[in-house]
Amino acid sequence: MFEGLFQPMHLLVIFLIALLIFGPKKLPELGKGLGEGIRALKEGMKETPPDQSKAASTEVKNPDTKS
Repeated sequence: MFEGLFQPMHLLVIFLIALLIFGPKKLPELGKGLGEGIRALKEGMKETPPDQSKAASTEVKNPDTKS
């Protein structure tokens, strides 16, 4: 049923290793920071249109000339 990298037993082992390394007081702070980072990444991906690179390249006509 659960095939692949993130099997329930693997997730449990990863959680226990993180608990041993960071301790029970630091682990919620790390989870909060990770969640905020993922949320910011998703929001940034929604705000950026996929063809922005084309628009940016057409705006710069000749970067060597001074205005």
